[in-house]
Amino acid sequence: MKRITLGTNGLKSGEIALGCMRMNKLSAKGAADVISNAIEAGVDLFDHADIYGKGMSEEVFAKAMDMVSAKREDMILQTKCGIRDGFFDFSREHILDSVEGSLKRLQTDYIDILLLHRPDTLMDPEEVAEAFTKLKESGKARHFGVSNQNPSQIELLKQYMKEDLIINQLQLSLMHTPMIDAGLNVNMRHDPATVRDNGVLEYSRLNNMTIQAWSPFQYGMIKGAFIGNDDFPEVNAKLQEFAEKKGVTDSAIAIAWILRHPANIQPVVGTMNTQRMRDIAEASHVELSRKEWYELYKAAGNELP
Repeated sequence: MKRITLGTNGLKSGEIALGCMRMNKLSAKGAADVISNAIEAGVDLFDHADIYGKGMSEEVFAKAMDMVSAKREDMILQTKCGIRDGFFDFSREHILDSVEGSLKRLQTDYIDILLLHRPDTLMDPEEVAEAFTKLKESGKARHFGVSNQNPSQIELLKQYMKEDLIINQLQLSLMHTPMIDAGLNVNMRHDPATVRDNGVLEYSRLNNMTIQAWSPFQYGMIKGAFIGNDDFPEVNAKLQEFAEKKGVTDSAIAIAWILRHPANIQPVVGTMNTQRMRDIAEASHVELSRKEWYELYKAAGNELP
């Protein structure tokens, strides 16, 4: 698998990451198979959150780590905090408590990357900065980022931060492209021209901030998978056409479409199926031409101006 640099701190990773949200449904042995398989495919970043499986996903991952040959220092463990039962919480106390909980569940001394999960409108940026500095100085978290935030929210945080924010995790798939649509429909009077995120794609490129694409096989706001979905015949036909042409699966083509963008976006795939993970990893070696990229974009129901 090809490798990319995450953000500005020189941290390198395989260009596809594994999301561990569903790992709580596996046995420790099943999770070990998933982890080992992903590593063999070139994946080294494993994405967690304190709320996944109410903490069980991190616990199962830790138990599985006792059964795999990979060394902790060769893996990038990323987790997120800030979502609580019915509200969001970026307070200093909650961030620190959440990290302590994740460290305990993951049975590790440090988190490689800590992300703030969902924007908290009651955020005090100075508190967040204090928490991040404390975590950095104690060695409990090495790098930091956000998830689902727009450029203005990020800039507000950066005014107080000592550490770089290297990641913004955002929903992006072939069937969910608002961050791309707005940049193609400038100064027009129709829905795709609406700038919903304050130009987050261009902002990320200008600031060397890595976008991680979550739910890369979902359509709408997590309404379901579009791969093999009869409601989307045109895009599936085009995916299958390119899959046969390139000798990979339709899922690999959907990921290759994201990887083709020059922003160096890192898809986070959540499959717990070992064969599917191997198939998806083939996307790293698929080359899509500019024309093919736009053919897929239009097959997904988008019109060019």
